Amino acid sequence: MDLSGRRGLVVGVANADSLAWSATRHFRNAGAELAMTYYNEKARSFVAPLAEEVQAQLLPCNVLEEGQLEAVFDALRDRWGRLDFVFHSIASARKEDLQGRLADCSGVGFAEAMLVSCHSFIRMAKLAEPLMREGGSLTTVSYYGAEKVVEHYNVMGPVKAALEASVRYLAHELGPARIRVNAISAGPVRTRAASGITHFDELLDEAARRSPQRRTVDGCEVGRVALLLASPYASAITGEVVHVDAGFHVEGMVFH
Repeated sequence: MDLSGRRGLVVGVANADSLAWSATRHFRNAGAELAMTYYNEKARSFVAPLAEEVQAQLLPCNVLEEGQLEAVFDALRDRWGRLDFVFHSIASARKEDLQGRLADCSGVGFAEAMLVSCHSFIRMAKLAEPLMREGGSLTTVSYYGAEKVVEHYNVMGPVKAALEASVRYLAHELGPARIRVNAISAGPVRTRAASGITHFDELLDEAARRSPQRRTVDGCEVGRVALLLASPYASAITGEVVHVDAGFHVEGMVFH
């Protein structure tokens, strides 16, 4: 699969365990030229060596800081003049909202989780559109908790559901510009983001027990699908939520 001559932005690499990092390596191995972002100066120390490894431009991006996301796309316009794909893999919720009941979630906490995890993708679509003059691909990352109740996923369930709905509406709106919009619903993988979910080990065990393949997935498998969606091989795929979960979504579960 060849991405030579294509240019892409990856948002959401926190460290070498991130799903976004696996996607980044696949993009680079396929020949793409890349830009990556980091959340803050503390995160930069983990992300900078990775960016250097794949020769990616590194830019700061906290989507809650006014102007930072716009500055990323301004920099890409100045450097490249165009953009071929975006991989979005950021999500956040306040600890008390992620670990507490949805019924107890504050309005401020819910709004913040939605802004970071969902609306940031919508904003990126708007900013990427004028740079994707010859079409392009936007991909985000979701999880089965958007479809069915997963115990301990709490506020992120409705937030990811909104993200998946946004994928469908953006695919409809941007389709005439030949911009494809998709989500990867990844099975549970031990990442920094997953560490905030209580009883995560139980979730991993249950996924391995219940999935048709009787196993969990790894980041490399998610990265390969990210590469596919960014490539011309997926030219007719848009508005989809692609499950990369060893088939778990066909079984379903509710934790008790």
